[in-house]
Amino acid sequence: MLRPHSSIVSALLAAGILAACSSTPADPTADWSPNRLYSEAKDEMNGGAFDKAIELYEKLEGRAAGTPLAQQAQLEKAYAQYKNGEKAQAIATLDRFMKLHPASPALDYALYLKGIINFNDDLGLFSWISRQDLSERDQKAAKDSFEAFRELVTRFPDSKYAPDARQRMVYIVNALAQYEVHVARYYYQRGAYVAAINRAQAALAEYKDVPALEEALYILMQSYDALGMTQLRDDTRRVLEASYPQSTYLTQGLKPRSNPWWKLW
Repeated sequence: MLRPHSSIVSALLAAGILAACSSTPADPTADWSPNRLYSEAKDEMNGGAFDKAIELYEKLEGRAAGTPLAQQAQLEKAYAQYKNGEKAQAIATLDRFMKLHPASPALDYALYLKGIINFNDDLGLFSWISRQDLSERDQKAAKDSFEAFRELVTRFPDSKYAPDARQRMVYIVNALAQYEVHVARYYYQRGAYVAAINRAQAALAEYKDVPALEEALYILMQSYDALGMTQLRDDTRRVLEASYPQSTYLTQGLKPRSNPWWKLW
């Protein structure tokens, strides 16, 4: 059998490697300065090309490592990831930023953005409160949002982001309480009175001074009544009358849900 000479084989292999290398596209940003990278990334983001902006910010992080510009790139990359629908990656970027730069003057913004990402990701879940009968729903993102906002207003009470964060915290608490009461109503209307009592009690124990507690007391009272627990029913009624003397639940009962009491940002 004829065998090609080893030098010919080597030449062919070398030619193949060179061809593969020549097919690799050159990086058009290789000679760009950090400032140009940042400017181009901003342009891409302003134009809605978030995936391209993310790529440029990542390059900038590497080339300007250890500088304030790299920190800014990391924060803006997180925002671009959020706008690009990459919630988990955006949260990871922010967590990394806060770990690496705990004294950064932009830490309040990082906390605010983390709260916003979780707020917008999961507060959409409350749109189903008045339209779906679900007994369980993950509330982790809403609670994570609250924790980020709480850390922001605690550590940076004078931050320009603090007033909005406080308003969103109130919203989240109200919505989470309403969630618990919705689930209590769900169980009550299906005759699962013990489960309804547990959820109504959970709302009353965990939340204070929120609108949903009036309905929680009524569901609790009615569930006790359905179970023949008259003493607890009467005690709950007295609390309801004292706390909400004008309550329409005592005269009209549970009303069909129409539009939710809250509104999305």
